[in-house]
Amino acid sequence: MKNFRESNLVTPLAQNQSWLKRIMKLGLILMMGVGMNADAGLFGLGGTSWKEEVLLHDGGRIIVERSVERGGRHEIGQQPPIKEQSLTFILPSTNEEVTWEDKLTEDVGSANFLPKLLDIHKGTAYLVAHPMGCLSYNKWGRPNPPYVIFKYDGKAWQRITLQELPAEIKTPNLIPSSPDDEAKKTGQRIVSAETIKKMYEDYRQPEYKTILRVAVRGVESSCPEMVFYKGAWVGPGDSIGKRMMDSGKK
Repeated sequence: MKNFRESNLVTPLAQNQSWLKRIMKLGLILMMGVGMNADAGLFGLGGTSWKEEVLLHDGGRIIVERSVERGGRHEIGQQPPIKEQSLTFILPSTNEEVTWEDKLTEDVGSANFLPKLLDIHKGTAYLVAHPMGCLSYNKWGRPNPPYVIFKYDGKAWQRITLQELPAEIKTPNLIPSSPDDEAKKTGQRIVSAETIKKMYEDYRQPEYKTILRVAVRGVESSCPEMVFYKGAWVGPGDSIGKRMMDSGKK
């Protein structure tokens, strides 16, 4: 029988120690990766969170953390729609951490809004958003100008009218459409207010460049009027479509 030197033998204890070292090394690498991605805005490893520097109407600045999760049905070659999104910041007047959220609803099939502006007036936070697509536009009453406006009352976000939005609040200051993609393109740890301002220079529609206080011609005609009836969108005068829904046919 051939003899082997003891140094050639691998004991179970040595095997366990070897695997333990590998696991610890892998854990260290993952921790470093997560830390680096958090510092860079959580991009990479599927992350969809980032930070923006928001310029307020009075010249002040706050840091806003935004997150987007995509999912749901979409065309081949296109990325999924926004399924959930949130926006978190510290309210300077109270040091309270405030979060605004927008989640998928079945009637729209995605999240409902594209946030455009966050501002603070006399200690109160206001958010201006565009309905995201024609279904959302119809759901939220076909507003013209096409804004849905929220006010934080100290406990929750409440929808308000355009007339209730302070006149001083008028300049969009959040990354517009596809904010997760646009934020990633900048390569900035915190997307600067100046970078965000430049993003709006390419918009031609006046209702996107500033907060208008009068109706915009052509906005309503770009989305046909529809109502959500028994689980489906139909024209307001579509009696045939409504009868089909009444009979359970689609």
